[in-house]
Amino acid sequence: MSDLLGTALTTLQGEPTTLRDLTGGGAALVVNVASRCGLTPQYTRLEALQQEYGGRGLTVVGVPCNQFAGQEPGTPAEIAGFCSATYGVTFPLTEKLEVNGPGAHPLFQRLTEAPDASGEAGPVAWNFEKWLVGADGEVAARFRPATQPDAPEVRHAIEEVLHR
Repeated sequence: MSDLLGTALTTLQGEPTTLRDLTGGGAALVVNVASRCGLTPQYTRLEALQQEYGGRGLTVVGVPCNQFAGQEPGTPAEIAGFCSATYGVTFPLTEKLEVNGPGAHPLFQRLTEAPDASGEAGPVAWNFEKWLVGADGEVAARFRPATQPDAPEVRHAIEEVLHR
């Protein structure tokens, strides 16, 4: 999956980029996010991970998605304002993407091929599903939405990826 890092993306501000550019060549924790979800408070823990591990080569990358009960209806400016003002988010956000179905972005077509800890691959279950992608472009781990960003299994996976 080495070309995963080269997948074309667009930032929330409308600038073309890639996962490699967003991470500076390091590892990424890619998360499909939404502003009006019961799991939205995970932004706090995602930002804490960014602060803790950012200097060591991990970048949290938020990908807004409105496919789950319309829980990310905002414009790019509204999304950016909400994330910054409410949760102090400093990590990069992409434009709003589809993560499932025929319109799924190529990034998620690839990410959903990766299995979670129970061996299940396939469609994104809900907002705040997480994928840990190493600097080598390989998906190292997949965590379902209910898994908190700072759960022991997530931290362990991050440490392993950063020590490769």
